[in-house]
Order: sequence, then C-alpha cells, then structure tokens
Amino acid sequence: MKRLENMTDQFVDCVGKDNFFLELQFNDLSAQHLTNKCLIDLSSTTGIPLVSTADSHFPGPNKWQARELYGIIMGGWASNSKYPFLGAIRSAAQMVSYEVSIGIIIINVLVCVGSLNLSDIVLAQERIWFIFPLFPMFVIFFISALAETNRPPFDLPEAEAELVAGYQTEYSGMMYAMFWLGEYANILLMCAMGSIFFLGGWLSPIEVYPFNLIPEPLWLIFKILFLFIIFALVKSIVPRYRYDQLMRLGWKIFLPLSLLWLVLTSSYLYYFNLLPTN
Repeated sequence: MKRLENMTDQFVDCVGKDNFFLELQFNDLSAQHLTNKCLIDLSSTTGIPLVSTADSHFPGPNKWQARELYGIIMGGWASNSKYPFLGAIRSAAQMVSYEVSIGIIIINVLVCVGSLNLSDIVLAQERIWFIFPLFPMFVIFFISALAETNRPPFDLPEAEAELVAGYQTEYSGMMYAMFWLGEYANILLMCAMGSIFFLGGWLSPIEVYPFNLIPEPLWLIFKILFLFIIFALVKSIVPRYRYDQLMRLGWKIFLPLSLLWLVLTSSYLYYFNLLPTN
C-alpha cells in the first residue's frame, strides 16, 4: 500500500495539481488536432474532399469520449483517496488508447465516402453496407467500443476483484447512479455510431415489401438495440483481460491493423478509380 501511495504522490507531483486537468485538456486537443491533420493530409494526397464547410458539424471522434474521460478523472480525483484515483488514471489510459484505433477506423469509412456528413455516410451505403467491405474494421470498432465504454471483458476501471469499484469506490446513492447513467448513455452513443458507420443507419436492409413499409427511424433504433444486445451478451461469454493484455491489444494489434487497412482501402480505391467525388 505504501508503494502505491508513493507512486500516486509522484505522479501528482510530476503533473502538478493545478495543471492536472489542463494537461488532460491539452492532450485531448492534441489528439483531435492530430486526427484533423490526418484528414487534411489524406484529402490533399488522394483528392478526396474530406473537409468542407457543409461537413463542419461532424463531431470529432475524440470529442465523443472526452467528456466521459474528464468525468472519470474528476470522479477519482474528487474522492480524495488513493485507490479511486489510481482507478481513474488507468481508466483514462485505457480510454485514450482505444480512442486512437476508433479514430483511424472512422477515417477508413470517411475515405470510402468522401464526406464528413453523417447523412452522406448513410446514403453512401444504399448499395452495400460498409460492414461487408470493412468487416475487419467493424470487428475492431466493436471491440474498441467495449474497451472505450468500460464494458466486460474490459471493465478494468471498476474491476471488483482488484479495485473494489475503481473510481466509483467513494460514491453511493444518486451520485453512484449518475456514473452508470453516463456509462450506458455512452454505450448507446457507440451503438448509434456503429449503426451509422457500418450498418446503413436508417436504411432498410432489403428494399422490398414489407420491409420498406417500416419507418426509417425505427430501422435505426432496431440496429442500435441489436448492437446493444451484443454488448450485453459479451459479458457472459468472454473472460476479463489483464491490464497488460488490454494495452497490448490496443497498441500492438488494433492500431497497426487499422492503419494497414486504411492503406489498403485507400490504395484499392485509388487503383480502381473508385475515389468518391462531389
């Protein structure tokens, strides 16, 4: 216990109490700047119009999870206890690690569409959903979403066996419930983005009677619920990872694979003259 307390004190002294949240915000902005720079470089190199004024409302992939990341960090910090703070720190490291892979996977989709507009992304899947040509990216996206939302087998931030309840240890009642409300809202968000990016959004799977009679918003809700059910099923199927396995999976497997698939996708579209145009 003494060693853990010393490690925590050294970390806080290194970062500085006053600059702790400033560092987190700076890192998030740096990651967002890196993603935007990546999009601009791809646009100038391949000629794909990935950035335009009409697409400016597209939410950056790093912004989606930033608020939950800040909430977890502040929750562990406000507990004024060593173990919740350690749980918050390793939760932040986990979430940042898998945000990188999710961002690159989204770039794979954007390269195929040529637009940051979510409506254009859905309409681009009228002929074929992106889950079929980008199936490996869908699998990595789904697993990364599990880690991003702290769901089993990646629920290490609140692992009962090691951390009691992680950053939630000192909370009870409605404050404890608010953490879980935020987590499930984040799960619904990831399910919605997975539906839009890979499952055709609000489009019907088959444009034949009686499927085309179902309103389009219901199709989107059905797809979100389908992914949500899969999220719940994973908890009873897959055993929990160790923390070193979790980090190795994100940085040494998912990140290189998503980068490789981005190169293959871009090369295929360029070679066969299939690059999207306005």
